[in-house]
Amino acid sequence: MSAPDPDGLLAEQLLRLTRRLHRIQKRHLEPVGITPAQSRLLRTVAHYGDAPPRMADLAARLEVVPRAVTSLVDGLEAAGRVRRVPDPSNRRVIRIELTDEGRATLRELRSARRAAAEDILAPLTVEQREVLGGLLTALAGPVPEGGC
Repeated sequence: MSAPDPDGLLAEQLLRLTRRLHRIQKRHLEPVGITPAQSRLLRTVAHYGDAPPRMADLAARLEVVPRAVTSLVDGLEAAGRVRRVPDPSNRRVIRIELTDEGRATLRELRSARRAAAEDILAPLTVEQREVLGGLLTALAGPVPEGGC
């Protein structure tokens, strides 16, 4: 019998937690009518504020291929949450901006994300949450401004 592999066990626990996080987040986002990927794109568009991003900006920021962004934008545009607008300085460039519906959806998302976080963190004490926050920052880096 081989000795236990502590790093392998940690990796497995992290993978299980990631799958659990995804399931819980998906469950909380369903009533909003949005997928986790659409949620992330919407939050990313909001992060740009008054300067709507180009599709290429979103693909780079989300670390996905441009085609994936196109599909996400198509779905969000069909739901009235974003719109494609021409760049005022180069009409060949398309930018993505939030609509009023998109801003309302972001408010709903904040509530859904808080509820999902509470479900996930419920077993932990305040002190354990602080320790976990520090550990996650050490592994993933600090949370970017705006929380995207």
